[in-house]
Amino acid sequence: MQTVTAVTSATSSKGLRPLSTPELVSYEPANGDELWRGKYGDVDATVGRARRAWPQWAAKPLANRIELVRRFANEVRKEQEDFAQLIARETGKPLWEARTEVESVINKVEISVSAYVERTGQKRLDAGLQGSAAVRHKPHGVMAVLGPYNFPAHLPNGHIVPALIAGNVVILKPSEKTPAVGERLMLYFNRAGIPAACVQLLIGGPEEGKALVAHPDVDGVLFTGSAQVGIAINKRLATDPGKILALEMGGNNPLVVWDTPLVKDAAALVMQSAFTSAGQRCTAARRLVIKADMYDAVMGEVKTLVDRMIIGGPFDDPQPFMGPVIDNQAADQLTESFLYFLSNGGRPITHLRRPHDSLPFLTPGIVDITGMAERPDVELFGPLLQVIRVDDFDQAIAEANRTRFGLSASLVGGTPDQYNRFWANIRAGIVNWNRPTNGASSNAPFGGVGFSGNHRPAAFYAADYCAYPVASSEMEQPRAMVGVGFRE
Repeated sequence: MQTVTAVTSATSSKGLRPLSTPELVSYEPANGDELWRGKYGDVDATVGRARRAWPQWAAKPLANRIELVRRFANEVRKEQEDFAQLIARETGKPLWEARTEVESVINKVEISVSAYVERTGQKRLDAGLQGSAAVRHKPHGVMAVLGPYNFPAHLPNGHIVPALIAGNVVILKPSEKTPAVGERLMLYFNRAGIPAACVQLLIGGPEEGKALVAHPDVDGVLFTGSAQVGIAINKRLATDPGKILALEMGGNNPLVVWDTPLVKDAAALVMQSAFTSAGQRCTAARRLVIKADMYDAVMGEVKTLVDRMIIGGPFDDPQPFMGPVIDNQAADQLTESFLYFLSNGGRPITHLRRPHDSLPFLTPGIVDITGMAERPDVELFGPLLQVIRVDDFDQAIAEANRTRFGLSASLVGGTPDQYNRFWANIRAGIVNWNRPTNGASSNAPFGGVGFSGNHRPAAFYAADYCAYPVASSEMEQPRAMVGVGFRE
């Protein structure tokens, strides 16, 4: 396949990486071929350009900024299929899924426009002789966006577009595993007429990410990724309250299956929740909590669907349901986790296997961990599902809440009263009924609690952390007097 080459000529960052360090290289998970290579970025130079560009961008009328991000959507639309193919190649996800990601990138613009108007609307109150009171919103300044590899276009874009609309300038550091998609995303913003210094790409790994987060001229950090990295960022900025921080981290998400006659539908929801995107979604179901007398029927249907599942490369025909995980390291870690369960009391339902030793393809692994004395509370980011059998509904809710995470939870089956109890008692930022755990609307807030986030939800509520409210008391002429406490 043709190699995509970086168009930037970034230099090494001061004090971080010697000039002799090799270039960053991205490989296609499905075949191991090199896809992209480019030089590491200079953090100081990138932030400096952004800082100098911000006043002019913030001074633009809101209507102008909105028009430019709409042009960005049109630039993406012009190359919709080509962009989807690049995403599919760099992530390994099936082409059908990459196409939905590109559609989400385009749709994000109008959603963000509506959200900004609704969430940051201006207010002016008449105070009579005291003039008027006003509430308006200001941008923060230079925003660092740290993107993940599983949705390398959609998730960073979900921060970038609202930030630009609000009047911020943005530096995107994409995952070191998906730099080509990040580069292409920046290209579309620049083609739309947004100045290059206002939305920049910073190529790098953990060192560049740490330096960007800590840089004194960065006013906000918008992060999507693992809890481990998010918590490290939170600690690093704990003594810097002036920086806005939005953390969208992972989840050890529960899917609870209760009484329902629609067993096949329940099984399909299990498959969608656990194995879409090869389980590489922060909202994917990691734990299936199931009523004991539903176990045999539902798991029988689930096993049938696993046997029928097509696993393959992004461009295979027929299209696969599931592609590879991101790389061999991730595949190795998931394999070790599956073996850990089996060695500590877990009972295999379907075995997690690697069809190709040199490539990160995995078959879905399902393991019954009901009998395990200690269950690790971690996010296993791949097609590995843990099953826990329970006898009553209160036990199901308690089991679902046995986690430090709190991103997504779903109830399949049950009565309206049981769903009300589930909704009221479950600890999660996204709560669904008879829908997958990964069914979230872009027109609603997206975020979690505990190890899943810091109460700054993204999606429709991203406008909240991209601008801050400013209260004003205003009069056209000075008018004041002093009374009590002064001699005549």
